[in-house]
Amino acid sequence: MHRIRELRRDEHSEAITIYQQAVLSCDPKLYTQAQREAWASQGPALALQLERGRALASEATDGGVLAFALRDPSQRLSLLYCHPEHQQRGHGRALIEAIEAEASEDKLGSLVTEASLISTPLLLKLGWRIRWREELLIRGVHFERFNLSKTLNPILS
Repeated sequence: MHRIRELRRDEHSEAITIYQQAVLSCDPKLYTQAQREAWASQGPALALQLERGRALASEATDGGVLAFALRDPSQRLSLLYCHPEHQQRGHGRALIEAIEAEASEDKLGSLVTEASLISTPLLLKLGWRIRWREELLIRGVHFERFNLSKTLNPILS
């Protein structure tokens, strides 16, 4: 069982470090070294998103952060990253399910996201649907990602 809680403001720099480590260590079959470096360079820009959005953390037994997810704005899953040493252990699934539950409690009918080649398979397993494929440039380097959505069952009071 994963302990999911709010990501505290004093943990934002830790979350950015997790983001950069996760990106730099991702499978070279999916992303080239140039792509990983360009993507990781975006880390400092996450500070504003983390301040503005609603972030959740998957907590280690010592209270540290193993993985995090962010809704920003409220109907968009904008970030989902796990420390490389803790990947493939259910943290992403637990965070997505918690984000979906919160969005349902907030009476949202759906969520959207732009997902990497890494997170798309997990999202599809959890019932998300691809709306379209996107291409973008980060620091002049070409990337491909997917725009996905999931219909929720809002909790009505």
